[in-house]
Amino acid sequence: MMNLPDNSPDLTLPNGQFFNYSEVISYLYSRLPMFSRQGAVAIKAGLINTQKFCSHLFEPQKKFKSIHIGGTNGKGSTSHMLAAILQTAGYKTGLYTSPHLKDFRERIKINGQMISEQEVIKFVNEHYDFIEKLQPSFFEVTVAMAFEHFANNQVDIAIIEVGLGGRLDSTNIITPVLSLISNIGFDHMNILGDSLPLIAGEKAGIIKKEVPVIISQKQDEVSDVFLKKVAEQKAELVFASEEWKISKNEEAFGTPELLSVTITDKNNLSSSNIEFRQIDLDLTGTYQIKNLAGVLSAVKKLKELDFQISGDDIKSALRQVKALTGLMGRWQIIQRNPLLICDTGHNVDGIREVLKNIDQISYEQLHLVMGMLRDKDISEILRILPKNAIYYFCSPDLPRAKSAIELMEEAKAFNLLGKSYSSVQDAVNSAKKNAGKNDLIFVGGSTFVVAELL
Repeated sequence: MMNLPDNSPDLTLPNGQFFNYSEVISYLYSRLPMFSRQGAVAIKAGLINTQKFCSHLFEPQKKFKSIHIGGTNGKGSTSHMLAAILQTAGYKTGLYTSPHLKDFRERIKINGQMISEQEVIKFVNEHYDFIEKLQPSFFEVTVAMAFEHFANNQVDIAIIEVGLGGRLDSTNIITPVLSLISNIGFDHMNILGDSLPLIAGEKAGIIKKEVPVIISQKQDEVSDVFLKKVAEQKAELVFASEEWKISKNEEAFGTPELLSVTITDKNNLSSSNIEFRQIDLDLTGTYQIKNLAGVLSAVKKLKELDFQISGDDIKSALRQVKALTGLMGRWQIIQRNPLLICDTGHNVDGIREVLKNIDQISYEQLHLVMGMLRDKDISEILRILPKNAIYYFCSPDLPRAKSAIELMEEAKAFNLLGKSYSSVQDAVNSAKKNAGKNDLIFVGGSTFVVAELL
């Protein structure tokens, strides 16, 4: 939804009193700059607005413990896995993530329960005058709302996912007990920089003085960036990929409901207190193996910080991350016969992982329903997509979206052939109509394509 015209009806009662939840959401979407819809022009650079908002709220972010999660790909899955483990271990666990797929309230949860509609209404009504005066971004309002919700509900711990980058992200006003960075890849280069070290420098901005940090994957191109930053901050650093060897157990057939892996402690340390060797994970994309290493190292560090988490807690939680936290859109099976799967991977690294998973499935014909955003360089993605698939090009309903026709024309240059469709749903319906029962339909290319499918 774009900004409303000047002659649009007033959405508020006097003093900013909203009638209902839909009016509040319309206000947040239309009156405040929103990155997911508008792109870089919606970003308010720096932390000052969030700091002012949280000062107005009497510093809620200082009233609960937190874990800060950053990275290019995998930070959402990592956040949800850690939240599932902590709530299974008996901790009242807040979870802040973005963007949402179906409901704005997915962004703010406690023990898997979304913030209520009434609480969203109450927050905006109580702080309407301040919001109008400050003119924060959509994301800054949402972060402040989450922090107040977690403080008011006295959570034991909150998992806070970075929105974009790290150093200047609105969430970066917290001082967590632990920071975790999932991986570094090319995304948002127009904002974060056009090289992996530059991007890593922005992600490393969440590393705080003497706060331990976990890096899920040691990447030669950027490891020095993190080593330099932790030296400056006198912080302990662990590369999770150097702690764990995680291998997928071979599946007998089909697309299983669980990803079964075997875990080995590379250092064979008895102090690691790992009471298991095999884990079944309900997030079945094989890229979760990389995220799982970071999660295990984070749990190990949390135990050193006196959190009580058992091996049974870990095993139980990871079998039911989706049920415990409501996570959607990660290698999610929507239907079978024909098999329809969606995934929110939307940059080169994310799409590569998607293609690895597609390669592990037996099918007769591949159907790809794809939509992308116009402010991203998609040439590298188009270069690696399979040429033997039937394509259904579509455009998610937001201003940042690349038109389906434009995407189709760009794809032709890479010998990716198909038709364009007026909506995501039309493209999916056409793929379903054309696919045989032994075919595979994949829906993705953008988080927002998956959101409209769901």
